[in-house]
Parts: sequence; C-alpha cells; structure tokens
Amino acid sequence: MYKDITISEAQKLVDEWIKTVGVRYFNELTNTAILMEEVGELARIMARKYGEQSFKESDEEVNMADEMADVLWVLICLANQTGVDLTDALHKNFEKKNIRDKDRHKENKKLR
Repeated sequence: MYKDITISEAQKLVDEWIKTVGVRYFNELTNTAILMEEVGELARIMARKYGEQSFKESDEEVNMADEMADVLWVLICLANQTGVDLTDALHKNFEKKNIRDKDRHKENKKLR
C-alpha cells in the first residue's frame, strides 16, 4: 500500500492522519504516557521471545512489528507536537555518536 517512507514523509502522514481521522493530537503529557505504554507492550514481547519469560495464552496474537510501529507512531506524534524535525535530529545524533564513540566501542574489551 505504501512505498518506502522517509522520516519526513512519515511525520507529514501522521500529522495528516491526526488532523483528519484522529481529530486532534492528545496533549504532550498524554502522548508521553502512551509512548511509555507502547514501549512496555514491546518490552513484554521481547521478554517472552528473547528472554526467560514464557508466552501466556493471551500473548498468542502478539505482533512485534506492529508494537514497534506503535512506538514509532507515538514518537512521531510527539516530534510533530514539539516542533522536532526527526530527520535533522537523527543526522545530528549520528554526528554526535561518530565523535563521542569514535573509538569507545572498539576499545571496549566487553564487546570482544
């Protein structure tokens, strides 16, 4: 249905959806709480799939990709609400990490 979407396009698509289907954004505090809820749902799946916890009957219909998309959706909502250009922010984050962590991980004996 959708072609590959850039981060910028995703921000625009979410904004359009919110303003038409969703009526309006929840406030920033509500969306932050929803983000934490969605991260928790993803963490539950990760703990069962990759950790020591076992799946319950109620977990049979879980979809990790969908939960990751829910996290991304709410994060995009928060970026839109607070005026953050996620493309620019990600570029700056790469620059920061490339400077700060240039040799850090290579020199970390725990990663060998």
